[in-house]
Amino acid sequence: MEYSTFGRHVAVDTWGVDFDLLNSSELLEAHMVEAAEACGATVLSVQAKQFEPQGATVLVMLSESHLSIHTYPERGFAALDCYTCGETVDPQLAIDYMLAVLKPTKAHAKKLIRGLGELQVEEPQLKQVELV
Repeated sequence: MEYSTFGRHVAVDTWGVDFDLLNSSELLEAHMVEAAEACGATVLSVQAKQFEPQGATVLVMLSESHLSIHTYPERGFAALDCYTCGETVDPQLAIDYMLAVLKPTKAHAKKLIRGLGELQVEEPQLKQVELV
């Protein structure tokens, strides 16, 4: 069986996010796993680190690649990214899910199309999906 090298990588810087949300690796971990599942990815493992005096990093390893967040609560800032290989899992859905959780006042994003030769850079359409 031959596999495609095609992948999509969405990176987002968010600003104006609630301090307490950004300062809880436990809460972020739960939301990140939900975001991965919402985009149809297969979660293999999760690593989370709570920093002192504040901040958190969560890495969700996916069968399709990864979803990560690094936070700076004192600045209201979080850096998110999601990379997935293949056509079946759309990383944008995981990012949109996390934007709905974080509710930033500002977000700046880029999408890379990878695995086809030279990297292509696109402007993704960011959405804060409705969580139920």
